[in-house]
Amino acid sequence: MLMLSRVLFRLADASGVFLPAALYRPCFWLIVLALFVPAAASADNDNEALMQDVQQFLHEKTRPLGEEVVIDLTPPSPHLPECVDPEPFLPNADASPLGRVSIGVRCGQQQQRQVRYMRAQVDVIGDYVVAADDLPRETRITPAMLETQSGNLSELSPRTLTQEDAVVGQITRQPIRSGSAFQSQDVRAPLMVRRGDDVKVIAQGEGFRVSREGEAMEDGSKGEQIRVRFGQRDIRRARVVGDDLLAIDF
Repeated sequence: MLMLSRVLFRLADASGVFLPAALYRPCFWLIVLALFVPAAASADNDNEALMQDVQQFLHEKTRPLGEEVVIDLTPPSPHLPECVDPEPFLPNADASPLGRVSIGVRCGQQQQRQVRYMRAQVDVIGDYVVAADDLPRETRITPAMLETQSGNLSELSPRTLTQEDAVVGQITRQPIRSGSAFQSQDVRAPLMVRRGDDVKVIAQGEGFRVSREGEAMEDGSKGEQIRVRFGQRDIRRARVVGDDLLAIDF
């Protein structure tokens, strides 16, 4: 305030014209506005551009989930410096960006990057599958056992399997009531190996491929690692790749 007063007096001295008392205060505030409003407007423009980048990022991530997407993004703090070359990312890349989510943004050049975080509420109206009828435990799910419902996907559990191809072919671990959505813990992949089965194990690496016969010591679905016995004392872990077929990678 004192500095601005001195500026006014110096301007008056330079021009040889002294402002009347009635005009001094309005001119004082005009100078205040001239100094500070452009900086505030620049910060608002920077934040608006950053929010547009994050909005576009979230739209691209949620587009496959449903036709109607509503994103309520919390603006960044106006006190933060400009985010140069913003690069949004999801801290949990494996999770669907639904409900209340946190979005990371890398700012600046490669050698001097800083990371800041923003919050958003993401609602997606889309389709998801439910059980058309009651399904007993140990049922292999077929397309005829499913029907489609529409709703806000963000209100579903994060473990909900919304797509038909994620459910068809799976085995129910417990009874599923008609109209219920499928949770990942409610189903499992069908068994390809059962405990006590004679199995073929392929060991492969760069430049070689050999196979051995063994005995499965555990049940296993495709992709799971289970124990296999060769002889009396040789026990290894192998990956299930097919019916009674396992692999060990070197």
